[in-house]
Amino acid sequence: METEEQARNRFQAELEFVQCLANPNYLNFLAQRGYFRDKPFVNYLKYLLYWKEPEYAKFLKYPHCLPMLELLQYEHFRKELVNAQCAKFIDEQQLLHWQHYARKRTRLQQALVEQQQQQALQQQLPHSNAVAK
Repeated sequence: METEEQARNRFQAELEFVQCLANPNYLNFLAQRGYFRDKPFVNYLKYLLYWKEPEYAKFLKYPHCLPMLELLQYEHFRKELVNAQCAKFIDEQQLLHWQHYARKRTRLQQALVEQQQQQALQQQLPHSNAVAK
């Protein structure tokens, strides 16, 4: 039976490992050293799918590790990761996604600020018109 401290340590170790899977260079490292050909390791990756459940996913700092964990369930993807060009392509796609997300988020935040300023101005206008009359 696992003690509470052992369970906490296992949780922390698995949380850290799952998040490392978001790094395509780390995946390339694992692939080149044959981890993805090791049946117990592949079974461990399958076991880690529980991180997709909301009660666990809420602890992830890098949630984009989950699509990578999902892709690692496929042998073809695991084999392709041996190729450094594959890891580089994934890395570039992640960067493009983050850049697009950051720009989109900035635009949405700016639009929200402008909308709030417009609403504040509209609330002030009726009061200033009443005072002027």
